[in-house]
Amino acid sequence: MAKIPLPGSERSAPFDAKIVGSAAPAEQLEVTIVLRRNADQELCDIVDKQCTGEAAAAHLSREEFARKFSATPQDVARITAFAQGHGLQVVREDPVCSTVTLKGSVAQFNQIFDVDLQRYESHLGNYRGRTGAVHIPAELQDIVTAVVGLDNRPQARPLFRLQPPIRFAPRNTATASFLPTQFSSLYDFPDNLGAGQCIAIIELGGGYREADQQAYFSKLGIALPKITAVAVNGPGNQPSGDANGADGEVVLDIQIAGALAPEAHIVVYFSTNTDAGFLNALNSAVHDNTNKPSIVSISWGNAEPHWTQQAMQAFNAALQAAAALGVTVCVASGDSGSSDGLAGGNHVDFPASSPYVLACGGTRLQAAGQVIESEVVWNGGAQGGAGGGGVSAVFALPAWQQNLVLTGSDGKRQPLAKRGVPDVAGNADPVTGYQVYIDGSDAVVGGTSAVAPLWAALLARINAAKAAAKGSAVGFVNPQLYRQQAVFRDVTQGNNGYYAAAPGWDACTGLGSPDGKKLASAL
Repeated sequence: MAKIPLPGSERSAPFDAKIVGSAAPAEQLEVTIVLRRNADQELCDIVDKQCTGEAAAAHLSREEFARKFSATPQDVARITAFAQGHGLQVVREDPVCSTVTLKGSVAQFNQIFDVDLQRYESHLGNYRGRTGAVHIPAELQDIVTAVVGLDNRPQARPLFRLQPPIRFAPRNTATASFLPTQFSSLYDFPDNLGAGQCIAIIELGGGYREADQQAYFSKLGIALPKITAVAVNGPGNQPSGDANGADGEVVLDIQIAGALAPEAHIVVYFSTNTDAGFLNALNSAVHDNTNKPSIVSISWGNAEPHWTQQAMQAFNAALQAAAALGVTVCVASGDSGSSDGLAGGNHVDFPASSPYVLACGGTRLQAAGQVIESEVVWNGGAQGGAGGGGVSAVFALPAWQQNLVLTGSDGKRQPLAKRGVPDVAGNADPVTGYQVYIDGSDAVVGGTSAVAPLWAALLARINAAKAAAKGSAVGFVNPQLYRQQAVFRDVTQGNNGYYAAAPGWDACTGLGSPDGKKLASAL
């Protein structure tokens, strides 16, 4: 059977990785095959109309999307026949997400895809990995767009930074840190609490304890929001007790979104921190026909060079589907400044760099009472972190970012040539961070991780008001935001390393932080 390399599937080992042996031949793993979408060009045309600001069609319902754009039964049947012919188990067929998940042994997958799975040790920890390309049968090249899950290295980083524990500060006082609820006043959120909306939160490990959530919201004087955990891949909601690990991310996402939109239903989709796990979690949230999220908050990501092209393509297709469905996806832009933590050059974080998400950057906000005194780019130096932002090396310049200009820290200006990150911003400096309650202890957190759920909560409030007026969710909001720059608090001071803030859009804080009621009126 002739095999060909799957374009974009090439993997390399981390710089410090060493092979410690072959993966055990009998080890069982699940691999997700991503298929072409039916009527893909028609879907692209629908979203392109939103991007260019043409009279956009109403958002597709999930039922309509499933009917028109699911992978065809014939394509799914070809994959299942291929799997069964090689002794693999078909774990899940999900035509709406255009995926088929297969289970088999290392030995089987090595032989089927011409890979050599090894065990590696690196700064990422111990993982099963590969180098080079995945090979697929030539007769499947027209339908298979990605094969993910062979490699289980950690794909993403949680984008939060923890400060030492402090006592809860009294309400309405000027402090170095804030209760999340204070931002509803500081950023002038609309006067509702998100009733009727569902906020999806993607988590790649860790968990939360019910008792902690009850204690936290009781201290805030807020009724405990409805919180639902969904296990996608892996064990689901499994708090480790380590506030510095994934628990910190899970809890801050829930508590910031819940404090600012306490009447919204918060659904947390838990998966494994691999490219396959991350993709499956996103697809599960976007196409959840039970909970029907109108907003997705993602506070995980990694620099574009850490992703394979096939994984980014599959992820971007899922995000495009979200746009067509009227689901807003808010994504943290990174905590390592313009380099995104890589030596020698400037990089942006993915999925924040996808043109179908609202990329959320970071500021340092200082306030007296309910009045903002200053707001500048978050940049705490080499050890303190800085808001991610810059220019994608992968994604073309979107229609709604045409004619924008990049400003460098040296004052030089040049036209923006590809997708610019971030789109918007909010308080992210751990020094002026958010007071939360993780694994039984008070803590203060920052990072752009905090900004994604903040924006998710704001948009939930806006969607709730639109629903009350018989309108539809704001959905893929970027094209509208870039036409409404007066609804932002423009941040014009500071830099994130290579890039500097400037009037209007910049590669540190995007369009700026929100002026909530103005934003609601404009949308």
